[in-house]
Amino acid sequence: MSLTRKWIPSPNYSSRGGASVRLIVIHTAEGATTIESLGNFFASKSAQVSSHTGADDKKNTVGEYVKRGNKAWTAANANPVAVQIELCGFAKWSSSQWQQHPNMLDNCAQWIAEESKKFGIPIQWLNSSQAQGSGRGVTSHNNLGSWGGGHWDPGGSFPQAQVLDLARKYAGGGGGGGGSDDMGYPQWFWDWARWYYASDRDPKKRPKNAPEKIPKWAWEGGDDVDKIAQRKGMTSGERDWIDWLAGGKKGKRPPVPETIPDLWWPDNEYVIAKSK
Repeated sequence: MSLTRKWIPSPNYSSRGGASVRLIVIHTAEGATTIESLGNFFASKSAQVSSHTGADDKKNTVGEYVKRGNKAWTAANANPVAVQIELCGFAKWSSSQWQQHPNMLDNCAQWIAEESKKFGIPIQWLNSSQAQGSGRGVTSHNNLGSWGGGHWDPGGSFPQAQVLDLARKYAGGGGGGGGSDDMGYPQWFWDWARWYYASDRDPKKRPKNAPEKIPKWAWEGGDDVDKIAQRKGMTSGERDWIDWLAGGKKGKRPPVPETIPDLWWPDNEYVIAKSK
C-alpha cells in the first residue's frame, strides 16, 4: 500500500542542476503540527523555504510540497543531492514523546521506503562524515553540519533505528533501493552492470528493470565495481595469490603470509562471482 500524497505546492524550489539524489534527510518542522499548516507556510513565496514532504499523525498520508525531481530549500548546500521530509514535531522531544506519534513515525518509514525505491538509495543510517562525504542513505539534518545549514533536528531522541527497521519492512525486508542491498546498490544496478561491463551490450538483452536513463551514482558505482573486478587497488601480493588460487595452485606459491588475511577471502570470492 502506497502513501497518499496530499499535494500542497510551494513556489520555493529550483533545479537540482544535474545533481543526483543520494540522501534521504529527516527534519522536524519546529512549529507546524499538521501537514496542512506546514504546507500553508511553504506556500508563501516570502518564506523562501520548503521541503519535499511533511508528515503528521494522519495515517498513511503525507503532504507533498515540492516534486522529488526538483530541489527543495531546507538544507543549504545539501539541497541538490537530497530528498527531504519535515516531521510535524520538535527536536526537543524525548523518546517517550516520539512514541506518542506512531502514525507519524510510520508515515516517515513508508516515505523512506518509497524514496529508496525511486532513487536506488539503501536504507542505511549515515553518520555526519558519511552524509557530508559521498555516502548514500538516510540521515538527519543535524548530520549535515554547517554544510547543511547547521541545524540539530530531528534531535537526539529521534528513534532512527525503529524508523529504519520499519522502512526496511515496507521495502520488502531488505536494505531498500528496490532489491538487493549488496554493497548498498539495488538489484537492477547489478543486472545493468553485468550487461554493460561484461557483455556485448545487446540492446535486446538490456535488463528491463534498469531505468532508461542511468543515474550518475550508478555510473560511478559501475566504475568502482569494474576496478574491483580488475583487482585495481589490491596489493601485488593479493593479486598474485588470487591468480595462483584461481589457477588451481599450480606453480610456486606466491611469497604471501602463510595465514591469509581475512579480507583477501571475500575479495577473491567477489572477483570470481563478478567474472562469471
